Amino acid sequence: MCWDSLIHDRWEFALMAALLYRLGAWTYRRRRIVLVGWLAVLVAAGTLAATAGGTYEDDFSIPGSRAQQTLDTVDRQFPASAGTSAQVVFVAPAGQQVVEQRAVIGRTLAAAAEAPQVAGVADPFTAGMVSPDGRTALARVDYREESVELAAGTLDALEGVFQPARDAGLRVEVGGPAYADGSGEGGDGTEALGLLIALVVLVITFGSLVAAGLPLLTALLGVGVSVAGLAAVAGVLTVPTTAPAMALMLGLAVGVDYALFIVARHRSQLASGTPVAESVARAIGTAGTAVVFAGLTVVIALAGLTVVRIPFLTAMGLAAAAAVIVAVLVAVTLVPALLGFAGHRLRPKPGSRAGRREADDGRDSVGARWVRLVTRRPLVTTLAVVAALGMMAVPAAGLRLALTDNGSAPAASTQRQAYDLTAAAFGPGFNGPLLVLADLGDDGDTRAAATSLADRLGAVDGVAVVGRPQLSADGRYALLTVIPETGPQEERTERLVTALEAVGGESVGVTGTTAFGIDISELLSASLVPFALVVVGLAVLLLMVAFRSLVVPLTAALGFLLSVGATLGAVVAVFQWGWLADLVGVSRTGPVISFMPIILMAVMFGLAMDYEVFLVSRMHEEYAHSRDPRRAIVRGFRASARVVAAAALIMISVFASFIPAGDATLTPIAFALAVGVLLDAFLIRMTLVPAVLALARHGAWWLPGWLDRVLPDLDLEGARLTRPAQERGDVPARVV
Repeated sequence: MCWDSLIHDRWEFALMAALLYRLGAWTYRRRRIVLVGWLAVLVAAGTLAATAGGTYEDDFSIPGSRAQQTLDTVDRQFPASAGTSAQVVFVAPAGQQVVEQRAVIGRTLAAAAEAPQVAGVADPFTAGMVSPDGRTALARVDYREESVELAAGTLDALEGVFQPARDAGLRVEVGGPAYADGSGEGGDGTEALGLLIALVVLVITFGSLVAAGLPLLTALLGVGVSVAGLAAVAGVLTVPTTAPAMALMLGLAVGVDYALFIVARHRSQLASGTPVAESVARAIGTAGTAVVFAGLTVVIALAGLTVVRIPFLTAMGLAAAAAVIVAVLVAVTLVPALLGFAGHRLRPKPGSRAGRREADDGRDSVGARWVRLVTRRPLVTTLAVVAALGMMAVPAAGLRLALTDNGSAPAASTQRQAYDLTAAAFGPGFNGPLLVLADLGDDGDTRAAATSLADRLGAVDGVAVVGRPQLSADGRYALLTVIPETGPQEERTERLVTALEAVGGESVGVTGTTAFGIDISELLSASLVPFALVVVGLAVLLLMVAFRSLVVPLTAALGFLLSVGATLGAVVAVFQWGWLADLVGVSRTGPVISFMPIILMAVMFGLAMDYEVFLVSRMHEEYAHSRDPRRAIVRGFRASARVVAAAALIMISVFASFIPAGDATLTPIAFALAVGVLLDAFLIRMTLVPAVLALARHGAWWLPGWLDRVLPDLDLEGARLTRPAQERGDVPARVV
């Protein structure tokens, strides 16, 4: 292969397009080796997952936070309280008292004490945990380990021992902290519906089953490698239970989209008469460069979640980033290999609808009519989009964040049933007890001091019950259980945590689900603005380098913020206000998972840059040729809008397919991403951006001379590859 003078001038960054061109040519020639290699990787990952893989675990620890420090001290000073626990709710039939079944309950609790990993049980009649109406009893089963350390099947074994009580006519539901970390590992099969919709969109886009099936095939192989790899890594590292679903969701979405962009570029070149081998190499050198660019932005943003210093969020971000890396590698290696296998079958037939469309026969398209409409009155379009998204963003001011609990579990699950029964019979606070740890010092009567503290805590507004103080072995520490009047995710409970800490000052610490939620929310709130500034700054810099423009990157960045704000507003309306909650499958309104906004920003940043690059690059190419700003917008939009719209619809369908899973962690993230892509792709990239460029006219492509000289030349669309060889001084590459 001859590469003399392939690139020149500012070659440092333009080298990416040349290297990818060369990679595409090599994978075309060695397509059998590439295909076998990827299949071997898939088999190896699956084998490792089956033989050395571990279980997924959620680690909600927050190193350095006050709630975490308090919990660590509790673990050291009160070993018996270090493990998790389960709540068992016994409900007698209507007209009966639960005490009538005391013997049956006693026998089942004795059996529960012998269940795997159980340290002990608390009898509800001895502990006085019978509801005022006498129909409900609440027992506790204590484990030796934390919930993340429970072996697979442990909770199933516990549920099984209560069958005799059910046979005696009692209703028995099991929940509590032991179940609180059990997020689902995937959807309920609705992902297949998302793939079906994606296939329909691809068939309509390409008019060919072969071309439509190729992106799906490569995306499925990519997520297979990613998910199997995560399972294998779980045997060594802590991998959250939501990580496989995040990797599956994001890997499918970007995997299909990245392959779509490359296949679309390849078919367009084939329609213009380019030989198959040259077209494959050029598609990787042009569209592949943009894919790598877009993928890297997503990876950088997801890896940036590590700065928040929350292990759970770091693990999720790195797992999702790994899935995106695999998707990019598949797109630039396996996709060109399969294009080689397909050969001339992907070339649109002359005279066919797909052929006329790819060859740009001059007929008006929906995209062309749309861009003419939005640029006819560009100022009106701009103001309308900004006003609409601004109004949608207003509810975001009321966004409330918290950790998930069993109240967010699917309505039919036993932990959700136990949660609701406990709240109804004893009060919502029994679902989220707070642990108060007091350092009593070494002097004086510590037991009297602990009793006095319990009295003062009981007098705090919002406290329902304060348990009897437990003293540590050395008598220095006292541990008290405080039951709030309100549920763990309510604002009054959050205020109560602050009030309890104020009672004892620095010597008193509070831990529990609500306390952890407060610390996580504060940490995320402190990190969100710096993270947003870094993300937006990176977007401006990258797009400025790519398009040698000030207007393009500023519009893209401000549009990104608008779409994120509007998306968060939609999340508040659905998950907190209950609008369309039944349609989405939200079983209980309230705060959303704490890290949803920052994950939304990380993922949406990469996707927004993806669509921006593919749309604006064609406009930029047209402007470079014609120097007519309006013609450049219309022709560039017409050339790219169909593929970008298809990519967005596929992304939306994949994300939306994870919403019905009912997982309290994954559902709001999937909903936010689906809505975010919808707003960003169709209102920002395909409406606002053309309108602003039409307003700016020639100024849209202006960059100060001094800045143009300083910035590197990122040949994002491989312009040097697509110019005639005589122009660029290249010797044509032989790739066959």
